[in-house]
Amino acid sequence: MNVVPRDLMTEIPVSPADFRGAMRHLTGGVSVITAGRGKDITGMTVTSVTSLSVEPPTLLVSINRDASSFPLIKRHGAFGVNILNADQLDIAERFAGKGGLKGVDRFAGAKWVTAVSGVPLLVGALSVFDCEVEEIVERHSHGIVIGRVRDVRNSTRNAALAYWHGQYVAVDQDEDAAKLADVSVPARTRRGI
Repeated sequence: MNVVPRDLMTEIPVSPADFRGAMRHLTGGVSVITAGRGKDITGMTVTSVTSLSVEPPTLLVSINRDASSFPLIKRHGAFGVNILNADQLDIAERFAGKGGLKGVDRFAGAKWVTAVSGVPLLVGALSVFDCEVEEIVERHSHGIVIGRVRDVRNSTRNAALAYWHGQYVAVDQDEDAAKLADVSVPARTRRGI
């Protein structure tokens, strides 16, 4: 591993409230991370999934080390990524802890299939990934989990669920593309604005 030593400025600390407030401006796609096997399963709603590499296909996700999913990911060496569509708000809220549901109870009310690794994958999600853990980098309160994608399945749907300013928002390719075209700079120029 390459590490570049440097002095970190620690004279002016950033408050957690300021940091959270700034991060609310970053729109994130909503996914459910699933972990475990059989009846020993759990999951959580995240906006921290990102691609790391195309060759080989690799994702990373940042997970709080106190989350119930973290020890199952470490123990089994696998996790699922389920990118939610705009109609799956109830699933996002359930896996975010709304209603106090935990573990296997969070999976009720939706259809799931078991991936080759054993993790549950959501039927009807925009895309699902079955990932094998390559490495976990633990820093501060979180673990950065790097996962090699072993299987991917895509749906034909295109309306995504996103999270912005503390709210879930639907992003529909067709509707939102038309809205963006209406307010774009070239459109305003055509109208003489």
